[in-house]
Amino acid sequence: MSVPSGFDELIHPATRLSVVALLAATEWADFAFVRDSLSLSDSALSKQLHTLEEAEYLEIRKEGAGRKRRTKVRLTDRGRTAFEGHVAALRAIVEGAGPPEAADPQAQHPAEAAR
Repeated sequence: MSVPSGFDELIHPATRLSVVALLAATEWADFAFVRDSLSLSDSALSKQLHTLEEAEYLEIRKEGAGRKRRTKVRLTDRGRTAFEGHVAALRAIVEGAGPPEAADPQAQHPAEAAR
């Protein structure tokens, strides 16, 4: 089986896919919101965000100073396009894995024909 067009190895790991899916539903999200929504540690989320930022799939913005410093993240256009393509590729894989359609709707199952 060939990999469908749009399948993205960078997004595919479950944690990154969860991050990107969550960000796809919003314009900007606070780091704490993403962390808590996905039940990740700060370090685990930071690592995934850094990987996605290097690929230019998301933008990280730090606002404020001291105890009021907040980190916000958002998908870039490139990240949103990659996510949409990956979702389409996953749908193609799932749809292609279904049972084959019977060529003849009148054809009987072999067990029924033996009766």
